[in-house]
Amino acid sequence: MNVDLERKLRHLRLGGFVEALPVRTQEAVHNHLAHVEFLELLVEDELARRRQFLFQRRLKQAQLPQLRTIEGFDWDFNPKLPKALILDLATLRFIPERSGALILGAAGLGKSHICIGIAMRAIEAGYAVLYRSAFDLAEDLAEAAATGTRKQLIGRLSGVDLLILEDLGGRRLPATAGEDLLEVFSRRYETGATILTSNRPIEDFGEVLGDNVAAGVLLDRFLHHAEVVQLNRQELPPPRPPAPPGRSHRPGYRGGQGPSNLTGHIGVKAMTHSNTSNTSTACERMSQPTQVAGFDLITGGRF
Repeated sequence: MNVDLERKLRHLRLGGFVEALPVRTQEAVHNHLAHVEFLELLVEDELARRRQFLFQRRLKQAQLPQLRTIEGFDWDFNPKLPKALILDLATLRFIPERSGALILGAAGLGKSHICIGIAMRAIEAGYAVLYRSAFDLAEDLAEAAATGTRKQLIGRLSGVDLLILEDLGGRRLPATAGEDLLEVFSRRYETGATILTSNRPIEDFGEVLGDNVAAGVLLDRFLHHAEVVQLNRQELPPPRPPAPPGRSHRPGYRGGQGPSNLTGHIGVKAMTHSNTSNTSTACERMSQPTQVAGFDLITGGRF
């Protein structure tokens, strides 16, 4: 390639042209391509290079802990898992709607894989994504306040198209976490999409954040446009009683020992906000009623 031409193409930021030109020139000669067809191929190569560059940059900025896809999720481990619901979230319709999802459930139910898979699709679609654990984000905000960069961090958190906060309640949060997270959710209210996951029920959020008032307001804002998805373990049937001693010789009998190391199948069900507000078990677990800032932390409903 002519050195002067290469310099001009790079000055125009057409690195894709530089990389593809030798191959495309040979292809054009061999296939007797018209000038317009030759130019179209070069433009397609440049666009592909730019798309890949932007994808890699968004992927790095998202800070995903690992790479997973929705396509790689094992749907067969539990046939009762509501695949249609999760795939609906993976269509990313909630991002332009500036809504979100609250995914609740114990560890090992697939919350992280689902969130990372949705994040990957959002990045591929051109959305800006940020993925942080709730603990790390609370630490980031506390550090930013100490170094005088809080305003810049809040601006970044408010500006991303999709914010994913993982594992709220997994670790003890700093004392200021309630107010800090409330500010983040308040600024993102109706301006950005958010996914929050937790291994604790809604009525525990006041305890998790160390601030009942902040937890109430945060849930009130977030759940106004967010769907609650509850992941539950399906209960196993009771084990069969051991056979009488006289029948211990039958095939398959293990001396009266019951089954061991049984694990339950995992079930996932979606709940609307109104469904959550009728959780009677949560009411029985609370020792005294708590109502703050328009949100009842016992029932999960507004008043």
